[in-house]
Amino acid sequence: MEIKKSVSVVIPNYNGKHLLKEYLPYTYTALNKAGIVYELIIVDDCSKDDSVEFIKTEYPEVKLVVNPVNKGFSFACNRGIEVTQHELILILNSDVKLSADYFEQQWKYFLAWDTFGVMGRIIDMEGDDIQDAARVPKFNGLKLKTDYFCYTNDESSRLYTFYLSGANALVDAEKLKQLGGFSEIFSPFYCEDMELSIRAWRLGWKCYYEHNSICRHQVSASTKNYETAQWVKSIYFRNRFYLHAIHLNGVALMLWYMQITLIDLIPKLLGGHTWIWNSYKELFRNRALIHQYKNKFKQLLTANSSRITIFNVVTKIRSSVKDKKLHKFKP
Repeated sequence: MEIKKSVSVVIPNYNGKHLLKEYLPYTYTALNKAGIVYELIIVDDCSKDDSVEFIKTEYPEVKLVVNPVNKGFSFACNRGIEVTQHELILILNSDVKLSADYFEQQWKYFLAWDTFGVMGRIIDMEGDDIQDAARVPKFNGLKLKTDYFCYTNDESSRLYTFYLSGANALVDAEKLKQLGGFSEIFSPFYCEDMELSIRAWRLGWKCYYEHNSICRHQVSASTKNYETAQWVKSIYFRNRFYLHAIHLNGVALMLWYMQITLIDLIPKLLGGHTWIWNSYKELFRNRALIHQYKNKFKQLLTANSSRITIFNVVTKIRSSVKDKKLHKFKP
């Protein structure tokens, strides 16, 4: 049975000419070795280097989308997703080096109708330390977090992951477009891949981790282009706030607001970490936009006859690993 599918690769780029020059050849090697029909789409997010000229000159076959204004990861990815033409979409960071046989173990997941996507093992660029594997979630009170990473060497055992990393996510194109791509409220970066995967899980679709698909990742090669460390922290916390506000409802949502005020906001302000005030302000400033996202997704849940909550998702993933022999490590 032929189980390979055609693939559209979407790579967001911001000031990443040096990364594209270094790692894009490995992407082509993996695609050509897979023996599939493919296209490669690079979305330049208003780079200040000469990325655009480099792509036009060195890779004229690439579909190049140029954003006139820098709006971050989710916006750039969505512009690329809009012009894809194939069955699967690989969302790939510009600082990721695919192994030559990266796709070999991934096709089998898409034989199941309810597969949303699969990600591979992410390791260091030089060594073999694992940066990212399957994620098992938990709640601390009403705060959602990764409990631990895990993997298994049992090739017959399929392993769920709470979310697909935006660094290397191979997803079903039809399902991704039905979801509307990434939520652009998370621009410029952080949490958009987690939130997208939560929406997929809540529609009854599954996210998998394949330990034998390996890629290397250059840590912080993209986010270091942006402003100060405190600004990056404020964006991270703001987006964590957005994610919870979108996927919690009723009493749980009210209790969560109390929890973040008492556990996150007040202690950090007293400790002199005033940057968190910006995160907190943005949460309330954008309540109307958050409400729009919630309503839009509620309509999608209704259309798909799904009543799955974020609590159901966490329970399902945690239950799935109970009897499996796993290698676990902390994030």
